[in-house]
Amino acid sequence: MFMQYDQLASKEIVEKTIASLKERNINPIFAETKEEAVLKIKELIPAGATIMTGSSTTLNEIGFSDLLVSKNHPWKNLKDAIVEEKDPEKQNRLRRESVLSDYFLGSVHAVTQDGEVWTASASGSQIPSYAFTSPNVIWVVGTQKIVPDSASAADRIKNYVFLLEDKRMKSVGAPGSTIGRWLIFEREIMPNRKVNLIFVNQKVGF
Repeated sequence: MFMQYDQLASKEIVEKTIASLKERNINPIFAETKEEAVLKIKELIPAGATIMTGSSTTLNEIGFSDLLVSKNHPWKNLKDAIVEEKDPEKQNRLRRESVLSDYFLGSVHAVTQDGEVWTASASGSQIPSYAFTSPNVIWVVGTQKIVPDSASAADRIKNYVFLLEDKRMKSVGAPGSTIGRWLIFEREIMPNRKVNLIFVNQKVGF
């Protein structure tokens, strides 16, 4: 089971995974580069929509986080109000309300070739939006995160992703990370939700 979890998937495996995602009512989109991935995001989100992002190395690496910081975009970024609010109680309320954003963006940690989407989280703050509360979800995923099956997805998270995230957290002065929540997204069944997964043919994120 010990695999090279940092290797991009082949064209054939990507195509197989895309077909599997479609069968689970997840909308797959393919981008060759990080820059193209950002363009795809811009095409998906209409002007004036409220957006929220989870903590994501992937969004940082493709340049989307910088775009939000620049405010050179046509959306209402709910995270701006959260960051600006200094009262802890009011900030927590804004954070809870943000799960109702029109669009929620982030990444995931593994996608199986038969279309399961796996996410691990310390606090679980992004999970409500991923699973239910936001009517539109956009995941940006490097193709190195495609794995053969569920066992490989769990192994990738525990023995690869977690180690890198724990190291990253310690590098910024935090005590480290932990896996507090799991989400295995099998399929979308709600007719009023749109779940998009943008595969990037470059290594982005863990």
